[in-house]
Amino acid sequence: MGRLDGKVAYITGGARGQGAAFALTFAREGADIVISDICDQIDTVRYDLGTKGELEAVAQGVRNLGRRCIADVADVRDQAQLDALTQKALNEFGKIDIVCANAGIHGVAKFWAMTENQWDNLIGVNLTGIWKTAKSTAPSMIDRQSGCFIVTSSVSGREPLPEYCHYTSAKHGVIGLAKSLAIELGPYNIRVNTLLPGPIDTPLNDNPVNRDWAAGFPNATTDDMHASIRHWHNLRGRGALPVQAVANAALWLASDEAEHVHGVELPIDAGHLLLPGFNHAPVQPEGYPRRPNEGYNPYDAY
Repeated sequence: MGRLDGKVAYITGGARGQGAAFALTFAREGADIVISDICDQIDTVRYDLGTKGELEAVAQGVRNLGRRCIADVADVRDQAQLDALTQKALNEFGKIDIVCANAGIHGVAKFWAMTENQWDNLIGVNLTGIWKTAKSTAPSMIDRQSGCFIVTSSVSGREPLPEYCHYTSAKHGVIGLAKSLAIELGPYNIRVNTLLPGPIDTPLNDNPVNRDWAAGFPNATTDDMHASIRHWHNLRGRGALPVQAVANAALWLASDEAEHVHGVELPIDAGHLLLPGFNHAPVQPEGYPRRPNEGYNPYDAY
């Protein structure tokens, strides 16, 4: 028996990365799957987004596990497209038990240099897209008095990062939105919980733009990115975490093992949020002499 036998899971951003891992993990545990992705580029995103071919490959992976799958192109900024997918899922499967509002994009820019399109696109996908996904799927759950929402935020929903003002704002907003959903849906026996991943080993992070941002220098490699991210974690030896770490957390929240878990924010961050704040590169006063070993990180000794 699987932990999600007889369930139907609806996952946005399902062509690759976390969404693909959710779909395959849930299918292995017995769920039928509905996945969507934009399968197109957004003009302000400087890395390749998921493709129709990748979405179909995930769907085939689900079917190879013996589960049914609907895989459609849908932009979470477009309510009509989401509503059409929701209706298709209800027509095919009769219900939706689990919604993973997971679609997201990434970008870096100083706030004063950021364009309105950069701001609007990221907020539209990462925050407004979650509201639209919930708006589309919640009514059938309310009718059945049963369901589970798993909303993807980030540790950036708890803390700021430089050149991330749009991303940080969206992810803070996601946490507030999820709390509001939880308050309103709890009386209908619908659970709402939020995932707070740290850096995860997905194409959203492992691309030229983010590798350079994470490493702090141009033309950074994947190894450079992982080396830099190890400074982010408290647990020994972790670079960008495997995507299955997030999928396993989502599986637990979706399962009956978490039937009384509601309104939580679950970090998957190798202990990052435990760490005290420390500026490793302070701007020193004019003429301040550089000290021996300035910038040394004691964690490097281990």
